[in-house]
Amino acid sequence: MGKFLRENLPDPISYFESEGLKLQGRGIWRTTACSFHGGSDSMRVNTHTGAFVCMAACGARGGDVLAYHMATHGLDFVTAASALGAMQDDGKPNKPHRPKPLPATAALHLLAFESNFVAFAAGSLAHGVIFTDQDRARLYVAARRISQVEEMFA
Repeated sequence: MGKFLRENLPDPISYFESEGLKLQGRGIWRTTACSFHGGSDSMRVNTHTGAFVCMAACGARGGDVLAYHMATHGLDFVTAASALGAMQDDGKPNKPHRPKPLPATAALHLLAFESNFVAFAAGSLAHGVIFTDQDRARLYVAARRISQVEEMFA
């Protein structure tokens, strides 16, 4: 499997900018758009630790860039850590990894949040709103999350 090396996680500023976020302000905590609900300036990012928190209703939060990567890309810990270069091969054969499904309550909350987002987007589209590339990308994230929950419990 490998060993997790926290020190190999990418620099928070570089990571978040590579994810397409524009960090605004000075100091440790910077303001940016929320990738989880599409708010234009509701998420705060700690440039030292990579912690993030949405100050709006979605309340997305995590302690580092790994947590953000897992949440935005729908990945388990090992896959996300590997993608970020924070897993070191220990030479042992890999065991098949089965991610643990979300608890049912968390899955219902996720489905409710994402389905409300999709419904809001559909209403906007019905009223002639033209979606940006970022809007469409966020819709794809919502669809992927809904599909992943469905696969876990199917």
